[in-house]
Amino acid sequence: MPPYRYYHVKRQSRFSFDANDITPIALTISRILTGLVFSFSGFVKSIDPLGSTYKIEDYLTAFGGLWVSLKFIAFPAAIALSTLELLIGLNLLFGIHIRRSGFLAFIFMLVMTPLTLYIAIFNPVTDCGCFGDALVIPNWATFFKNIVFLLLTIIIISTSRKLKPLLLPYIEWIMILVFAGTGIGLSLYSYNHLPIIDFRPYKVGVNIPEDMKIPEGAESPKDSTTFIYEKNGVQKEFSLNNYPKDDSTWVFVDQKTTIISKGYEPPIHNFSIVDNDYNDITNEVIEYPGYVYLVVMYDLTSSSVEGAIKAEKIYQRYKKTTTKFYALTASGDDEIAAFREKTKVTYPFCKTDPITLKTII
Repeated sequence: MPPYRYYHVKRQSRFSFDANDITPIALTISRILTGLVFSFSGFVKSIDPLGSTYKIEDYLTAFGGLWVSLKFIAFPAAIALSTLELLIGLNLLFGIHIRRSGFLAFIFMLVMTPLTLYIAIFNPVTDCGCFGDALVIPNWATFFKNIVFLLLTIIIISTSRKLKPLLLPYIEWIMILVFAGTGIGLSLYSYNHLPIIDFRPYKVGVNIPEDMKIPEGAESPKDSTTFIYEKNGVQKEFSLNNYPKDDSTWVFVDQKTTIISKGYEPPIHNFSIVDNDYNDITNEVIEYPGYVYLVVMYDLTSSSVEGAIKAEKIYQRYKKTTTKFYALTASGDDEIAAFREKTKVTYPFCKTDPITLKTII
């Protein structure tokens, strides 16, 4: 009879965890989170291409120098940016070219992360515009968000090497073309009509006075409006209390508003109208019981002459009635005078912040 031999068989606990199991879990979580954020960001930019254009122009203006001369690319860049984000996001969500899409997302975050750090430190723009008007987050929060997603894209690249495609190659390319076409189509449709989902504060049907109200007990925002005038080639800043109202030797150049204390910020917080004599007539306009027409021409040097003349006909029709009629612009007095001379319009022009006017239209 052979001697007994004892063999120790190590039992695997049902609670044990193989380190290799982490890889697919990490990839799935990173892929879905990154895909959702890129898809959302691309979608909200696609349905508001003008908003994205204005934000890119704000960036170029803030950087100054040669960057300002590149404003002409802002609109095509806005469409390209939103389409690229939407394409990357949908590819990741549907498992299409995951490694390549992850690499594109990584390059995207590699560019945006230091850019948002610069914005957080120097604050050249009030917000990065990452999610349009749908979701406005502080600049520092944007930077830390980008750090997280930069790490997620690294996980996607490093864990998707041996991942087999879920779809046939030709189906993947068809879906890529559909995703890209969707992004471009959304942008062009929204440019020629209105956003299919409108996140803007001045969307159709909004009650401007109601959305300007601050709830009882909430801290009111405090800001300071500064007027910039020029005399003998020298520009000087004035407040509402000391601007040269009756001194024609000073020429109005620009106005800017500085936030002193943010407090509670209502949905509409930057709407103001200043008449030709620099009196604030905002309440007079929004509380007027009758009809008020507001014609928006934020930059008279690029405004339509034909449109201005059509507006003049409307103004003449209601001139002798109780209906009010104002043209809102951010252009200076010289531009207004030149525009009047060119178009022969007679309706009153009032000043409003250019960003507000761009948001309205």
